[in-house]
Amino acid sequence: MENIKNENAPEYIVDVDNVTVRFNKANQKVDNLKEYFVRLIRRQLMFQEFIALKDVNLKIKKGEAWAIIGTNGSGKSTLLKVISRILKPYKGKVTVNGSIASLIELGAGIDPRLTARENIYLNGCILGYTKQYIDERFDAIVEFSELEDFLDSPVQNFSSGMKSRLGFSVATMVEPDVLIVDEVLSVGDVLFRKKCMNRMNEMLSRGTTLLFVSHNMATVKSMCDKAIWLNKGEVVMSGDMEEVCNEYTATIEAKKAKEKEEKLKKEKALDMQAKALKSKRAKK
Repeated sequence: MENIKNENAPEYIVDVDNVTVRFNKANQKVDNLKEYFVRLIRRQLMFQEFIALKDVNLKIKKGEAWAIIGTNGSGKSTLLKVISRILKPYKGKVTVNGSIASLIELGAGIDPRLTARENIYLNGCILGYTKQYIDERFDAIVEFSELEDFLDSPVQNFSSGMKSRLGFSVATMVEPDVLIVDEVLSVGDVLFRKKCMNRMNEMLSRGTTLLFVSHNMATVKSMCDKAIWLNKGEVVMSGDMEEVCNEYTATIEAKKAKEKEEKLKKEKALDMQAKALKSKRAKK
């Protein structure tokens, strides 16, 4: 039997349309709340506008795996937060046609005062699951996280790797339409990271859409087929993963080579200056 295409289905599962995000940075240090309100009333608070994203466009189809690459401060996490509806854009709009599970910040949505067991239910509720639903999948979550011996321990005593295990296991207890992963898998042991990669590949094979941030280009290339490169909040290049990543890597290497060359020039100049001073001192 032939598959009938749903003509009403949206073309893109994630549609980022000309999005700009700006923040106001205070130019003055305010030490307490009282001083803040006094300055606010007197209109003495000075802010500097900071553009985190500028006119970003990104169209993602269902089942695609996109890497978001760029140096620190380029706007990668900000873009993910806009897509996750954590941040509201200053201009433009974001449309997501489906459910989202986000792993953007390590420990986000986890209460350190609660146990791992309690946090599984807390996270599940935040993601919109019922208690019965979580009950049915509780054992599978614990088994995947490998935290059987720490279920009733406060999460504040957990290592970064253990928190990452807990968050990933809950976020992937079902297959969301869109899975967002931002560097949280950079912590923890190698075996668990590979286990997570296999889980994400399984989800991709069944139609889940992935947005993935990592500075490890080998991991990016193994997981993704598309990439968008951000620099200071602007899109430099987007499209085929190999082309974008290769261009990004070449640019970064060229920048490092230039910085190394400039450093060597400065060292040479300082050595010559030291030699001249030594010679001058010897003549006295």
